[in-house]
Amino acid sequence: MFHITQTLANTTAEAEKSDSLFGALGIDIRLLVLQLIAFSILVWILSKYVYPRLVEAIDKRERAIEESVAAANEAEAKAEKTQKEVEKLFKEARDESAEIVETAHKEATNMVKEAEDKAKKRAEQIVSDARAQLDQDIVKARTTLRNETTELVALATEKIIREKVDVKRDKSLIDAAIKEAR
Repeated sequence: MFHITQTLANTTAEAEKSDSLFGALGIDIRLLVLQLIAFSILVWILSKYVYPRLVEAIDKRERAIEESVAAANEAEAKAEKTQKEVEKLFKEARDESAEIVETAHKEATNMVKEAEDKAKKRAEQIVSDARAQLDQDIVKARTTLRNETTELVALATEKIIREKVDVKRDKSLIDAAIKEAR
């Protein structure tokens, strides 16, 4: 279209050269008018078909950018909130683990103390049982020793006297001798 307009303007410009002010400057008025008309048509076509779509695309892109910025701000706020929650959970977990360790330490200490107490009681019981057994053994040994001593004395008396003394008399003599010996 521009080519046709230029050809038409060239032909008319050569036919009618005016001696006007525009002619002195080298400007052809008809060509200028034709160019103004062509420019106006171009601006009208652009404003009618191109600019609305261009403005709509720009507005759509601007809305998308605004939505992206809002989503980014929201995501940042959520991230900060999540970070605070994570820090809170970490603190709670640290506190809970410290409490668990402290409880386990106390329980272990109590278990050791209970075991020591049981061992001490058991040791005391063993010592007590051993003493009781020892006392019983001493009593048995004394009884056995007394009986054996009595028999030995009876045997020695028999050998010295050379006759058998009855059991009652024998026993009373032996008991008297043992009392004197003490």
